[in-house]
Amino acid sequence: MEISGIITAIVVGIVIGILGRLALPGRQHIGILWTILVGIVAALIGTAVAGAFDVADTDGIDWIELAIQIGLAAVGVAGVERLKVGR
Repeated sequence: MEISGIITAIVVGIVIGILGRLALPGRQHIGILWTILVGIVAALIGTAVAGAFDVADTDGIDWIELAIQIGLAAVGVAGVERLKVGR
């Protein structure tokens, strides 16, 4: 993986993580680094899920893939928050 791929993954992770946080009601008590990590993982898993359902490559913007990624990020943020609050 090239440096541009790593930077792109970080930027996409930031965007997906923030959108996942916005999809949840109320305030989340996790830091920005956790949000980025959850976003990166959600983006990767969401791409794999969209590929499995054959909706990853469409003409224009891949809205279904993006929705899957944001949904996974919301679930991930909620999960990380529950783990951190539970301590």
